[in-house]
Parts: sequence; C-alpha cells; structure tokens
Amino acid sequence: MSKIFFTSDNHFGHRNIIKYAKRPFRSIDEMDEEMIERWNEKVGPRDKVYHLGDVGLNSPGRLEEILDQLNGYIYLIKGNHEKSALACRDRFEWVRDYFELVVPDPEFHKGRQLVVLFHYAIREWNAKHHGTYHLYGHSHGSLPDDPKSLSFDVGVDCHDFYPLSYEEVKAIMKTKSWVKPF
Repeated sequence: MSKIFFTSDNHFGHRNIIKYAKRPFRSIDEMDEEMIERWNEKVGPRDKVYHLGDVGLNSPGRLEEILDQLNGYIYLIKGNHEKSALACRDRFEWVRDYFELVVPDPEFHKGRQLVVLFHYAIREWNAKHHGTYHLYGHSHGSLPDDPKSLSFDVGVDCHDFYPLSYEEVKAIMKTKSWVKPF
C-alpha cells in the first residue's frame, strides 16, 4: 500500500539557499546528495509525494537527473522558482497552482480528511472551520507557527531535510490547540 508524503523548497542546485536558509552544507553537491538520500530513506517507489514548490534552481537537465533518483510519484504544486521544474514537466504526475487533497482516514468525519496544498501560507482556506489542514512552504521556517491553526510549513528547512508522511502531519496537527469555531 502506498503512503502519502509532503515536502517543499528543496531548491536543488541553488547555491545561495545554503547561506540564505543557513543550511548545514558546504556545497551544492553535498546538499543535493543529502536531500536525495533523506527523501529515499522515507519514500518508497510506489508512494505519492506532494511537492509544494521550489523544487530546484539548476538547469533543467540537472534537475531531471535529480528527479530520476527520487522515489515515488511526484505531484507538483508550483512555487515561485519553477522554471527548471516546468521544463521537465513530464517527470511529475501533474503540475498545479493549488490542490485540495482528500485523504481516506477513518478518524475523521465521513472517513476522510481534506488537506489544502499551496506554496504560500494563507490565513483562510476551504473548510478551515471544519478542521481542514493547510500545508505550505515558501517561508523556509521564517514564519512563527500558530498553535491554534491546523496549518504549518512542510519545507525541508523545517524538517531536517526530510519529506513528511501524512501520519507525521496528522501527529503534528494533534499537538495544536485548534478549536472548532462553531
């Protein structure tokens, strides 16, 4: 049975992200290799990965080489740095600006959980008042987490350069103090 994962902001091949996001790597090659290894530690060949943007800032050819090393079926929600990713669009199952994912989960009303996926953090989203999750990237951990909101940054800079499984997302959401407004 396949699993579902979420991640964002790998910035493969982006030299300046090492300095900007204070990543603990000495070089682009070291960073890329480590992120590929950590991805494949968790993600299996048949798993689904929802990537919330900014996959890579290298050449399309080099990005395609990296994507070919990553396990799973990758679904891309576009970020603001997708020129190379869009040049190798056929490596993704699909590419969208925004997506509402329905995850079968017996713990939730009607046996399913809605997850709103967008590159950017938003304050309101579809069915927020019913407990829908919102996952985003872009901010590289610079936005303070709101413990009362079922929303957080799934970017690699916030999660030790690993993608997060749906189960990990759900566990994080359970630590929040969200209360249904009415």
